[in-house]
Amino acid sequence: MVNILNADLHCHSVISDGTLTPEALAARAHANGVELWALTDHDEIGGQTRAATAAKALGMGYLSGTEISVSFAGRTVHIVGLGFDIHSPDLQNGLQSTRGGRHERAKDMAAGLAKVGIHGSFEGALTYAGNPDLISRTHFARFLVETGVCKDTHEVFRRFLTEGKPGFVPHRWAALGDAIRWIRDSQGVAVIAHPARYGFSPTEEYALFTEFKNHGGQAVEVVTGSHSAQEAIVYADMAREFDLAASRGSDFHSPDESHTDLGSLPWLPGNLTPVWELLADRIQ
Repeated sequence: MVNILNADLHCHSVISDGTLTPEALAARAHANGVELWALTDHDEIGGQTRAATAAKALGMGYLSGTEISVSFAGRTVHIVGLGFDIHSPDLQNGLQSTRGGRHERAKDMAAGLAKVGIHGSFEGALTYAGNPDLISRTHFARFLVETGVCKDTHEVFRRFLTEGKPGFVPHRWAALGDAIRWIRDSQGVAVIAHPARYGFSPTEEYALFTEFKNHGGQAVEVVTGSHSAQEAIVYADMAREFDLAASRGSDFHSPDESHTDLGSLPWLPGNLTPVWELLADRIQ
């Protein structure tokens, strides 16, 4: 039994689409009372050593982390990996292959935006990408806010970057089974991230959880920044139904953009197994 309440196992740094360094995130998490932390940059583990070192200096527990983009039922689903060996060649190669198409996708997004009179967005978005290999819609959104096209990033997504809008370009991500295998084979635990966000029908969602479990997935985010209190109850029930552990993570990206700060989430509901109990021997 690992006696932890305030775990935050989902956030992003400048290594992917966050705005703070791993060290600044660690300091913010610690100041907010986080006892166990994980940095989960998109398809990237380049900040892991820095994050673990910063957490150790603060006396805060740390689990390695990443958030892998997968394609399922025609949509992008995110799978968080926790507690894995960051030196695993299979994981490193898998993440590299998943990152590979982002540059070309970004060029196509910029071309779509140019058709509606928004020029220079690729170059502009690059200035926000701390890691050019991970240029994403969020970087485009920040550029469009800076240039006055929209008042905030939520408006950018709504008007330009979601399906059917001028800057939306679909991308084929990793297969669900591959992502889970990379995590499991590197001694980690796979977690379905923020399941309420995907907009699946009940049948599609049941299929996601079933396939996830069949491939060896072990946990689901129950309490996360984008879940309402009612959604947390729904996914607590799903965790029990599928015999999954429960995770808790803010999905914090930026002090200016994220409505849920590190360490500020409600506690996990009772009668669930916290995911960190599966990873007690992996906590640094």
